[in-house]
Amino acid sequence: MNSTTGRPSSVDLTNAPWKKASASSSNGGCLEVALLGNGYVAIRDNEDLGNAPFIVTEHVWRCWLDGAKHGEFDLPSA
Repeated sequence: MNSTTGRPSSVDLTNAPWKKASASSSNGGCLEVALLGNGYVAIRDNEDLGNAPFIVTEHVWRCWLDGAKHGEFDLPSA
């Protein structure tokens, strides 16, 4: 466990159940999420799998989902 973030310092994601949005094209271009079942959620960019996934707590993930559902992260209209 990393003492500054409370997140695990290393997680084996070999068999992680990655999911992506149904709106994503088959060519990639989206974030994938793995609900790890241990209190954590992993997030990765499927266009750049060389970067390590970002791991957050389920609480942080729920807060972000709530904000997204309420339009807090919508792109500004042009």
